[in-house]
Amino acid sequence: MSETTEASAGAPLVPDSETSVEVSHLSVSFDGFKAVDDVSLLMLRGQVHFLIGPNGAGKTTLVDALTGLVPSTGTATYNGMDLLSMKANKIVRAGVGRTFQTATVFDELSVLQNLDIAGGVHRRAWGLPLTRRGIPDYVESALETIGLAGVRDRPAGVLAHGQKQWLEIGMLLVQDAKVMFLDEPVAGMNADERDETGQLLRRIGDERTIIVIEHDMDFVRSYAEWVTVMHTGKLLTAGTVEQVQADRRVQEVYLGTAADAAVEGQGGH
Repeated sequence: MSETTEASAGAPLVPDSETSVEVSHLSVSFDGFKAVDDVSLLMLRGQVHFLIGPNGAGKTTLVDALTGLVPSTGTATYNGMDLLSMKANKIVRAGVGRTFQTATVFDELSVLQNLDIAGGVHRRAWGLPLTRRGIPDYVESALETIGLAGVRDRPAGVLAHGQKQWLEIGMLLVQDAKVMFLDEPVAGMNADERDETGQLLRRIGDERTIIVIEHDMDFVRSYAEWVTVMHTGKLLTAGTVEQVQADRRVQEVYLGTAADAAVEGQGGH
């Protein structure tokens, strides 16, 4: 890892038995332009890790590389495997999943059917133990976790915006994803939906690695356990919310005067 990756934000994270994904010197280039430039970082199991930065910082491209959607150089070690050398479908089967800014659910199918199809990618669903309703236990568990058990038979297309995002997270749960990359999951949500989403991340984060690309700084302040800041394809700094929020470079390149006001308004909170 780069020695400067996280040193400016306090004590650096170090690899240990809880490390889920270790990214080392990852770069992505498009026609000579480096969209991601020599990024090294750790993503730890049991930690809700937010990835922030202005538009064009390279956040989504970084996740694209880690999920096999764009070619890259460097390494990204997960469970003894290098994700950067694997095809996208193999990465999914290895337990790494992602959502996109626009929910990719089957609108005409029910919530339950969406989960069943997603789970079928990895499991012979009907060969597993069933609940009394005839639904696999892992699907029933996902319904309860994402708070959609009461609308299981409703077409996904009529769900509220927030519910669609929760369904997409549920689809990762039934795939048994241990590493989840979530791309702006609360964009367009109202305050109640944002809070429900934050609580959901806490529920599922204890035994998983959750990486959230986000622009909503109120949401970041409320739910981030670790924050990595990117700028112009590089890793700018990383640390707790308080450490990152107090970093002048972050305020200048990303948060601007709004960050100054937020820091002053919190009065050290």
